[in-house]
Amino acid sequence: MQPDVIIIGSGMGGASLAAALAPSGKRVLILERGERLQDSDEARDPVAIFQRGHFKPRETWRDISGEPLHPGNYACVGGNTKFYGAVLLRYRAEDFHPLRHIAGTTPGWPFDYATLEPFYSQAEQLYRVRGDVAGDATEPAHSAPYPYPPVPDEPDITALRRAFAAQGLHVSALPLGVDIAAWLARAPTGWDAFPDTTGAKSDAENCGLAAALAYPNVTLQTGTQVTRLLAQGRRVTGIEVLHKGKPATLTAPVICLCAGAILSAALLLASADSDHPRGLANGSDQVGRNFMNHNLTGMVAYHPFRRNRTVYEKTIQINDFYLKGGPNGEPLGNIQMLGRITGPILAGEAGLPLWLARHIADRSIHIMAMSEDLPDPNSRVLWRKGEVVLDARRTNTQAHDLLVARLKQAMRRAGWPITLARGFPKSKPSHQCGTARMGADPAGAVVDANLRAHDLDNLYICDAAVLPTSAAVNPSLTVAALALRLGQHLSGSRG
Repeated sequence: MQPDVIIIGSGMGGASLAAALAPSGKRVLILERGERLQDSDEARDPVAIFQRGHFKPRETWRDISGEPLHPGNYACVGGNTKFYGAVLLRYRAEDFHPLRHIAGTTPGWPFDYATLEPFYSQAEQLYRVRGDVAGDATEPAHSAPYPYPPVPDEPDITALRRAFAAQGLHVSALPLGVDIAAWLARAPTGWDAFPDTTGAKSDAENCGLAAALAYPNVTLQTGTQVTRLLAQGRRVTGIEVLHKGKPATLTAPVICLCAGAILSAALLLASADSDHPRGLANGSDQVGRNFMNHNLTGMVAYHPFRRNRTVYEKTIQINDFYLKGGPNGEPLGNIQMLGRITGPILAGEAGLPLWLARHIADRSIHIMAMSEDLPDPNSRVLWRKGEVVLDARRTNTQAHDLLVARLKQAMRRAGWPITLARGFPKSKPSHQCGTARMGADPAGAVVDANLRAHDLDNLYICDAAVLPTSAAVNPSLTVAALALRLGQHLSGSRG
């Protein structure tokens, strides 16, 4: 089959785009370098996952000093969504406009929230989101209700919700893509960082890709690593791949790059040629720049004489400080539950003896503070000597420190007096974005409002790389909404 559209990557962007294109009748070929995850005992074994690193990718990148860096990006059908926490939040309406933070003002988007809103609603249907708009004053307008009610709070989280409310905080349901009954039927564990091998999580494979592959005009080709894009003038003319280790060159009238914020940027840079010496789609010199990954701090709030009896824990959030809370009213960010941290998880993540990790995990609540990482052109992805090099810079740390302090205070008032906090490293796969940002000006952006590369007429980028801002919420649903919008655009054109 000679495809009309080739999609590189089967994660949230690629799978959602394929689902949107499938009804158009266009012949769509999806390239995925990994294979489908198979169910196994290790899939729900926290020791195997967090201590032995059974599913950890074997890929190696470099930091800017040249030291090896082992990322958590997964190569499999569905991409990182197979392991994600299934939080499917919308950006707030204010996130689409320039927003003043302690560390600077965000650039805004080339369109407003209302433009993307219908596609948010479509994405919530496609990914079977469980949620409730009540209780959160920052929640933007919805044109359709959530398709399912929220995942229920466990009793200990109900008590925490009441303790937060007694402090005047506004607690709301965390929108989630997980069928909790089906998930727990396999094993009594949380889902955050556990691979979905039974279809109980609303990941890119089970939702977007499944919808796309129901059509005969859509094909998934696994074991296919894209090594280079070929271009001539203003068009991509070919895709060099290794399919099951054998080289080949593929062509299509329209190419959609959906490999993730870091690998999409790296591929464009690796595809430099005499006509494009800085890399493809990089006339602006913005490819790889403005890397953002959120300021994230996980917190273990401990009480030696209280027990945590939860299994999954991850059902509530607080947005009281999302748009305010700084010294002059600046935004601080989002607070949401982590997935339940058990002894084996804490031992693996913190390097503690298992007996001590079990003691702390069973007597603590686990929660996270998330603040916006502002775009910085010097925070970037590079391609050197055939390797990804990550030069990540942190921004907006003062706001994040204030949010963490607010969270510590709230946890102490809720009856958890000892708080242990730890920041997430930039190499974590969660929430990477910004390396091929969207904008109307070709001099300062890589793609336009329709996600077409400013420099190339038949190349589209559709993953978190295009996000002009990181906001302070999980980006998965926004990527899906952008993909559905692009699918509508491409369905009405021949590229």
